[in-house]
Amino acid sequence: MIVRNAIPKEVQQISDTLEKAGFEAYLVGGCVRDLLIGKTPKDWDITTNATPEDIQNHFPETYCNNDYGTVGVKNEETEDERLKVVEVTPYRTESEYSDARRPDKVSFGVSLEEDLKRRDFTVNAIAFRLSDEKTVDLFDGMGDIEKKRLKTVGDPDERFSEDALRMMRAVRLAAELNFAIEAETMASISKNADILSRISIERTAEELLKIINSSTPMQGIALLERLSLLPHVLPELLESIGCEQGGIHAYDVYEHLLRTLQAAADKGYSTEMRLAALFHDIAKPATRRSGAKNKQYSFHGHEVVGARMVKKIMSRLHLPREMSENVQQLVRWHMFFSDPDEITLSAVRRTITRIGKDHIDDLLNLRVCDRIGTGRPKEQPFRFRKYKSMVDQALRDPISVKMLKIQGDRIMEITGEKPGKKLGYVLHALMEEVLETPALNEEKWLEARVIELCKLSESDLQTLAEAGKQKLAEEEAAALKEIDKEHKVG
Repeated sequence: MIVRNAIPKEVQQISDTLEKAGFEAYLVGGCVRDLLIGKTPKDWDITTNATPEDIQNHFPETYCNNDYGTVGVKNEETEDERLKVVEVTPYRTESEYSDARRPDKVSFGVSLEEDLKRRDFTVNAIAFRLSDEKTVDLFDGMGDIEKKRLKTVGDPDERFSEDALRMMRAVRLAAELNFAIEAETMASISKNADILSRISIERTAEELLKIINSSTPMQGIALLERLSLLPHVLPELLESIGCEQGGIHAYDVYEHLLRTLQAAADKGYSTEMRLAALFHDIAKPATRRSGAKNKQYSFHGHEVVGARMVKKIMSRLHLPREMSENVQQLVRWHMFFSDPDEITLSAVRRTITRIGKDHIDDLLNLRVCDRIGTGRPKEQPFRFRKYKSMVDQALRDPISVKMLKIQGDRIMEITGEKPGKKLGYVLHALMEEVLETPALNEEKWLEARVIELCKLSESDLQTLAEAGKQKLAEEEAAALKEIDKEHKVG
């Protein structure tokens, strides 16, 4: 049951303005669905029998942002970002969808009933009129909400042929609302899955990220696979299905990745963390080697290959560069805290410089999710506390050139060196030594060492400055070469 008082005043004012001008105005779509469920709507949509021109004539600040007659009514004074623009769309019908993406023709001036018939799912085809608090539910959407069921309005084949992205939206809504998809609708998605390839990757990726950010992303990805949509979204995950791991792992790689993702969601972690959780072991199928005993397997270099795979995936999905780089780094270094033999303060400092101090806690938290995804209990508290303590200590040590107790102006003062590459190499050469031995970060030692370093050639200084980077590159190249011999990857 929806009451007027549940609607923000900004939305009420738009509805009242249209009604007073002699038009009908109904809330429609996801906002009505969410109100009926008891959720706070993320956005608000109004449908009306007014034309786009009528709508614009009755509001001082508007804009049209598509070919469907939608008018954005601006509310600049509100502090709620969700209400700064309320979309108002005329009742409309849509003709054939020859490209499975957009209607060939849009017609206005129809009835509310005709408008609701063109909508995707019954739960999104409910309208609510504020003026008399009247609910219009022509397709039993309220009954489907009560049953927690997603069902298309009318023939599912027709709805999905009109806009193939609706298949992704069905999975996304199931994950967001924890609803089941009705059997006929599921069968239609499986049958029509291939037409998803007609949708732009940007639109598909947008729905994928909404699934990833839902409360039940494991269910969402599993549904994508079950409904044959996964090959069109994340085909790289298919290789992990049935890929046994052995050892501490209770699940194959695929289920482990999904459970690690769900652990990140359960903890409310960011999109980047969730993607890293989903992708952290994505290269295990490509790098798996059989062991000699008890069906044990090794996955040497999977984090190196995985980071490269993630770069390609994120690029294909046209996701933001910064997000891509952060996810790559988390995947590349996710094994660091899994091997106690690697945990020295020097190694922790270098890892912080590689991944960035803003992301080192993410790396620790990814380790916890990874362990949960194995089917074992949460990370051992004593080990996690040890790692966190080492990180805290390492963060107090110099981990960047800016933290050195000597800077470029002082180097130029005592050596006469001019600004240029050589000066930068000197600073980074010092940083390499201080990363290994933080006690060296003292003015007296640094000044003496600078005088020695400035006697070297620019090429020799570059070698010292990039020693850590070069060592890492050599290690990765060697790992990829070894993997490539057997698996032809990298």
